[in-house]
Amino acid sequence: MTHGDLTIEGFSRAAVQTYWRVPELKLGFDLGAHPWEFMGTPNWFITHCHMDHIVALPVYVARRRMMKMDPPNIYLPSHAVDTVHEILKAYTKLDRGRLPCQLIGVEPGDEIELNREYIVTVGETRHTVPALSFLVWHRRNKLKPEYAALPGDAIRDLRQSGEQVSREIRIPLLGYTGDTRVEGLDLTPALYQAKILITEMTFVAEDHSQEKIRKNGHMHLSDFVDRADQFENELIIASHFSTRYNYHQVKKLVQDALPDSLAERLHLWL
Repeated sequence: MTHGDLTIEGFSRAAVQTYWRVPELKLGFDLGAHPWEFMGTPNWFITHCHMDHIVALPVYVARRRMMKMDPPNIYLPSHAVDTVHEILKAYTKLDRGRLPCQLIGVEPGDEIELNREYIVTVGETRHTVPALSFLVWHRRNKLKPEYAALPGDAIRDLRQSGEQVSREIRIPLLGYTGDTRVEGLDLTPALYQAKILITEMTFVAEDHSQEKIRKNGHMHLSDFVDRADQFENELIIASHFSTRYNYHQVKKLVQDALPDSLAERLHLWL
């Protein structure tokens, strides 16, 4: 689907596979599978290392090598870098083909500069293994108020003299949580303000044990109901639904539970 200038592509189903990409930003999230047409995207951000979120990494890297593309950048939890490197070495031994890529370990609080316009910040989430969230910020320079009334040539002269006449403005553009308990949102409040939020809603039925859901590191529909007034996002993509539900079950339960102000901005990705 498209929202504004961005295209959202992907799929997410609990314990099956999760993968997303935004081609205009030249980045993707998680590698539980990897369609051929996603190959040209050079930057991937891995939230955690459960197989349904990372198992397609060797396939993706091998395809880029085969097509003579530059090695991709793979951002993943720091603790996993050495182990993933060993996995790729094992595949290289089996396949007899190199798997060149940049494995870049990241931790909560880190910032990754994609280019002059976009920065990705790393957040902390809560899952059964160490896991991360990612938030893409659109940054631009804005003239400081004290210089707003000056003519253009005066501003130019100030810049040339070394004066800082502008300041950086960051706008939260796209947030992605991967698998997480609801604390994954609360720990990074800017996720609630991103124009687009891609997150999980693994469980929706009322009879599921909240204690078990939290233990398994996931969210329930009730987490969204409880925080309905916190979501400032223009678009919320809810995904990663349990395989025990079909689309019609999810749609009915969500429509019955959510207030209209949230339901009209929430898209069920099934």
